[in-house]
Amino acid sequence: MISPLALALLLPLAGVGLTVAFGRWPNLRDSCALLVGAALFLTVASLVPQVLAGGRPALTLFAVTPDLVVAFELEPLGLLFALVASGLWVVTTVYSIGYMRARGEAHQTRFYACFALAILGAIGVALAQNLFTLFLFYEMLTLSTYPLVTHHGTEKAMRGGRVYLGVLLSTSVGLLLLALVWTWNVAGTLDFREGGILDGAIQGPLVGLLLFLYMYGIGKAALMPMHRWLPAAMVAPTPVSALLHAVAVVKAGVFTVVKVIVYIFGADFLRQSGTGDWLMYIAGATVLLASFIAMTKNNLKARLAYSTISQLSYIILGAALFTPLSIVGASMHIAMHAMGKITLFFCAGAIYVATHKTDISDMKGIGRVMPVTMFAFLIGSLSVIGLPPLGGAWSKFYLALGAVESGELVFVAVLMISSLLNIAYLLPVVGRGYFSRPDDADDTKPAIKEAPIFCLVALCLTASGCIVLFFYADRLYQLLRPIGGG
Repeated sequence: MISPLALALLLPLAGVGLTVAFGRWPNLRDSCALLVGAALFLTVASLVPQVLAGGRPALTLFAVTPDLVVAFELEPLGLLFALVASGLWVVTTVYSIGYMRARGEAHQTRFYACFALAILGAIGVALAQNLFTLFLFYEMLTLSTYPLVTHHGTEKAMRGGRVYLGVLLSTSVGLLLLALVWTWNVAGTLDFREGGILDGAIQGPLVGLLLFLYMYGIGKAALMPMHRWLPAAMVAPTPVSALLHAVAVVKAGVFTVVKVIVYIFGADFLRQSGTGDWLMYIAGATVLLASFIAMTKNNLKARLAYSTISQLSYIILGAALFTPLSIVGASMHIAMHAMGKITLFFCAGAIYVATHKTDISDMKGIGRVMPVTMFAFLIGSLSVIGLPPLGGAWSKFYLALGAVESGELVFVAVLMISSLLNIAYLLPVVGRGYFSRPDDADDTKPAIKEAPIFCLVALCLTASGCIVLFFYADRLYQLLRPIGGG
């Protein structure tokens, strides 16, 4: 009988094959994509009881050398990321059906095939038992999403794709690969282990230098100034933006950051050495600077892109505080931000499909004609801001507790200021949509003009997910507590 880990890796491959095989029949092709996505989520979900009970299901594919193997092992953080990636793949596929058909997009078969490959990359990253395996799937994720970023084939799309590919490949090959080789040389292994593998293997300023190589080599985490690829990638269709910002790419980046800090360096080792303290200040600065830049953007997707850069650094900041509560908060924020931000991008795409508007200044009164979409945008915004009863409230709460636990009260202030900035760049979109009259308004009641039903179903599901996560946060905490050493 095939193991669940092997099945989780094979299902996205099956999705690629079925998508290509049934490309001539869109209904059958899209139905297969939905069924494969649902099967993947159920496969990953079936492993939850085993991991909660302390089990660590494992699978070894092959060995390159006796000490270098392509292997997989599921632990709590990997399970969380796999659940997020597989679950939101299903919802994004539903959304894509409505969006791509309403827009009459070309090359839809290629789009769905690359999407499945990207999810395979994300699942491989989530399940990786060592850095070597993670690096292989990390690069697969980069390469498989490039055709999605350049989907439209215009000069603007190709230019954005070059920035996307250039930044991500140069950081991973030039910095991350060097860090992997260095780690293998001093530690003799690349395995993820509780407590890390570098304590006693490297000392002094070299610890900080190696951490630098990792943090900036993981370009998908978008730590400033290695963030330009993310706004550049906004030339892609909105379902791709959702994939980049919530489902796979950026979450693979911050997931890798947490894995490296917890299982390669060891949070206790970094806290005691003091050589990683610089990271919390860079992350804190990124949180604030990206928020200020977001406030200046009139294009809705551009504003959300810089919001994502800021929110990713919440996760990096939590990991860099090196305390149990901050690490749990950072890990929780992977799921909380994913659900809130994918809702916002779904809403942005729905507005574009229905009205062809992309600039916030043109969205006066949009809530009157698209009430469902704008209400979902409000829910997603409140979750990103961190207000109850939305999921983002809990992850920010644990991040703040982690900052107190570490004695770094300045970062409590950073989190509070950032939340105020979140209000400043997100709620005006809602206010303009609900309370401003469109420039061409008359006294008659405008007709409701929502996006296609598939788009509406998807954004309603993710908006509801923001609420559900608030009430089930204790389940997440119990899953993630071992990561922080609890």
